[in-house]
Amino acid sequence: MAPVQADRNRQFTVDREPLRNNDALQLIHSRVRGPFSFLNPTQASYEHKIHVSPNRDHLRNTSTPLSTTASALPTEASTRPAANVEYKWTARDNRKGRHTLVIKKPSVEHPEANITAPRSTTHWRSILHTIWLMLTFYPVWDISWCVAYIFTLGSVLWVINAFFAFLPLIRPSSTFHNEVLDGGGITAFIGATIFEVGSVLLMLEAINENREGCFGYAVESAYEQHFGRTEAGKGSGLKIVPRDDACTHHHRNKTNLVGKPHQIPLETPVSDSEKQQPAKTDSWVWWPSWVDLKSHYFHELGFIASLSQFLGATVFWISGFTALPGILNVLSPGLSDGIYWTPQVIGGTGFIVSGWLFMIETQKHWWQPAPRVLGWHIG
Repeated sequence: MAPVQADRNRQFTVDREPLRNNDALQLIHSRVRGPFSFLNPTQASYEHKIHVSPNRDHLRNTSTPLSTTASALPTEASTRPAANVEYKWTARDNRKGRHTLVIKKPSVEHPEANITAPRSTTHWRSILHTIWLMLTFYPVWDISWCVAYIFTLGSVLWVINAFFAFLPLIRPSSTFHNEVLDGGGITAFIGATIFEVGSVLLMLEAINENREGCFGYAVESAYEQHFGRTEAGKGSGLKIVPRDDACTHHHRNKTNLVGKPHQIPLETPVSDSEKQQPAKTDSWVWWPSWVDLKSHYFHELGFIASLSQFLGATVFWISGFTALPGILNVLSPGLSDGIYWTPQVIGGTGFIVSGWLFMIETQKHWWQPAPRVLGWHIG
């Protein structure tokens, strides 16, 4: 009898498994999932293994990213899972260049307590810091930031367009000459063009995802005298800090918009096993090969959502173009229905489908909402 194949959403293909070259992270196979069985996984969890010295009450003194020297590489006999620390990989975070740590509270079964981790992103100070960065930091080299900024700008423009088109209906006294034709038509064309540009960048972001996966943190450990003496079996000091030089996402590379990964500095120690790995792609991809499309991208929820957005925006742009003064006002009723109103309906449907797919991507199951995930609300 032929072996039963697992659902596609419950396992990664060999060449697409994130963080497969990171010896310090162990994939929890039972936590690999996706909302649809015929599509690729969208979420996965990893155990983080810490290296212990022959004296079990000590951790080796390190202060490097997880790519450590060969002499410091963990072996099966000298590693144990850090029960309170997990790394959560999601397809959306990977596209956006983000890294999610899950820090659990110590329990009776897993009493490891000396773990210092970054402040939670849900803490009020983290939220205020993020809002401050939104107002003061403009990473124009980051394609994910460009996508968000462009769609925000386009949305603002369509709000202005609504005033030109709708306000004269509810307050005729505010109408000025050719308000709907000129004001509404010009803002519609500019808004549709902005959405088209954003959709192109969204596609480039989707096809230039980080295939290797990225941890993005440095793990620092120290002898117990730096933390105070610990009881046997209670673990030793462990500090996890975010490090730009430990991230290989292209978002941090200020020399290009997308594609070329951020290079780890040469002074960062690299293991022999990592040296033997194939070199990563150094240039972006304008469009994947047909083989990659069939084997991966047509099963990738984020790519399908981006494609729906791109196709919808492209069709919608037709109605933006025909809304211009000198075109819309000379169209016959039948032609207006065909090249002005119909593209709005078809293109708008593409927007709705795209948003629904982006929302589903953040969920554990297609039927289970994820209101505590920011990406769910964005979708």
